[in-house]
Amino acid sequence: MITRFTNIINGLMGFDRKFTNSEPVSKMLRSISKDWNFLRMLIENKKDVNTYPLEELYGTLMTYELNNTETKEKTRKSKEEMKELPKRQITLKSTNMKAPQT
Repeated sequence: MITRFTNIINGLMGFDRKFTNSEPVSKMLRSISKDWNFLRMLIENKKDVNTYPLEELYGTLMTYELNNTETKEKTRKSKEEMKELPKRQITLKSTNMKAPQT
């Protein structure tokens, strides 16, 4: 996605299209899927999009993707491990006791 986006921006610059620093960053943030909505909102609220470099945004997106992938992989592995554990059964013994009469 980043390569395609960069190629489009560079192609437009070849046609003398001028971009402010915030335009590519805003366009990239708008194109992020809904799964990444949390990260998009965090960047928009915490960073000044007008001065936020596009390269730093790429780095942030790549880091988030790697961490997210690792977390999903760990979750998947732990679920598989839980399925492999033997099921334990508990047997309860009950007794019927009468209450003492007064």
